[in-house]
Amino acid sequence: MGSWLMHFDATATPNPPLPPVKTPEFRKDTVNITKFGAVPNGLTKSTAIQQAIDACSKAGGGVVLVPRGHWLTAGIEMRNNVNLHLAKGALVQFSDNHADYHLIKTSWEGVEAVRNQALIYGENLENIAVTGEGVFDGAGDTWRAVKKNKLTETQWKRLTASGGVVNEKKDTWYPSEQSLKGSTIPEAFYIRPGKQTPKDFEDIKDFLRPDMIVLARCKRILLEGVTFQNSPAWTIHPLMSEDITVRNVYAFNPEYGQNTDGIDLESCKNGILEGSTFDVGDDGICIKSGRDEQGRKRGMPTENFIIRNCTVYHAHGGFVIGSEMSGGARNLYVSNLTFMGTDVGLRFKAARGRGGVVENIFIDNVDMKNIVGQAIIFDLYYMAKDPVPLAGESTAPPVIKAEPLNEGTPTFRHIEIKNVTCNGAETAIMLRGLPEMPVKDISIENAVLQSTKPMLCIEAENIRLKNVTLLSKETKPVLEIQNSQNISFDNLKYTAGADLLMRITGDRTKNIKLTNTDTKAAKKDVELGDKVSKKVVLVSKN
Repeated sequence: MGSWLMHFDATATPNPPLPPVKTPEFRKDTVNITKFGAVPNGLTKSTAIQQAIDACSKAGGGVVLVPRGHWLTAGIEMRNNVNLHLAKGALVQFSDNHADYHLIKTSWEGVEAVRNQALIYGENLENIAVTGEGVFDGAGDTWRAVKKNKLTETQWKRLTASGGVVNEKKDTWYPSEQSLKGSTIPEAFYIRPGKQTPKDFEDIKDFLRPDMIVLARCKRILLEGVTFQNSPAWTIHPLMSEDITVRNVYAFNPEYGQNTDGIDLESCKNGILEGSTFDVGDDGICIKSGRDEQGRKRGMPTENFIIRNCTVYHAHGGFVIGSEMSGGARNLYVSNLTFMGTDVGLRFKAARGRGGVVENIFIDNVDMKNIVGQAIIFDLYYMAKDPVPLAGESTAPPVIKAEPLNEGTPTFRHIEIKNVTCNGAETAIMLRGLPEMPVKDISIENAVLQSTKPMLCIEAENIRLKNVTLLSKETKPVLEIQNSQNISFDNLKYTAGADLLMRITGDRTKNIKLTNTDTKAAKKDVELGDKVSKKVVLVSKN
């Protein structure tokens, strides 16, 4: 594991040893959408953008220019060798008429599904780009359901008065009866016996929200400079594509917007994400690779990516892997990220049934502020809940019983995290594996984490913390370790006068090491549970 990190230093070696990312190139020929009848008044809906893209591609490619102005359009399909360029001041408004969009077979949350085609869509294309300083608005508020507890009382009254329908519990607003109907059907969008074609889903069309931009099975992609806002669902979604460059983009969705991830790199290979900003209603920067059996059958990990110099504001997670990671993820180099106000900072999540291996992940230089939940979390027992419990929800950890290993057992291993700060979180570090598959080979080095609760380690193996400071308000204990093995702390610092430094429980816990750590700064150093021998803990100065 260490040999990988030797190659990665965000300052000294900005480009880790990965395959070069192939970038698109375009002819200089420019096609202006006004030549196809586009009117910049925000009222006149036209197909001018699509006509310009088609004409440009047919002529051999080039740049389609959207000049400054307010342009109303239905969905857009990309074509080979086209750079769709939004000039500064250009606002492309997608239609709020759902009849302007059609249902297609696609993938949603890693499973074969039927959804409305993405507002910007491309499949099996090469050499494509969306660039410029303009804005795409996805009219997401006409598609998304909204939970009452996500709004103020005034906002809720204004929303319900605008139209739409409310469910029987009066706790969720839906933009239409179709949308409400879809919400009552478990996994309504998945293809299954009896529902195989898009026509079979017409009765819940409004529920099947489109993503903002999907580029599926494409090669040589560039997204640069543009703003994607108000997406109905996921915002930027490269799917089973390769050679991807995403630079200086901005994704903005309301904080209450369900499933409005910033960017989802799903089963993609070779790319760079840099200089971008995400302020969304779900995960910010997310790595995925399919779900459960279908994801394992696809067998396409997300691999060979550099992710650097990005900022995430509101989001469920800042940088996230999972939970749909059944095809695996590997060789990701992540550096120079800032999270402010996210529910979780670094978030790694999976569950039984997923399978897949997440490995060789290297993270360097992450700064966080006002994290609502965990600053760093590894969780193989993710249960598809919001990371921050709502009022009245239980916060007690579940009782996890061992199950036999099988192809659905997920694995997280060989992950190194360096140079992290967090000013404010509910929990600094949480690691929770499974009895049959612990999270393993995790290194956290050079971190200063301020939080309410310090560290919880359950079902983990080969965990190393070096030069980590845990400044927590609750200190009984600082380190909670359950059924974990080969856990080492070197030069650990913690809140002075802590009630208890370490509580160790579980009959499978062994080999816990404390090195270069002042155990006397706590009122009590170690508390052992039943069936835990004193030999489990080794304290030394070096």
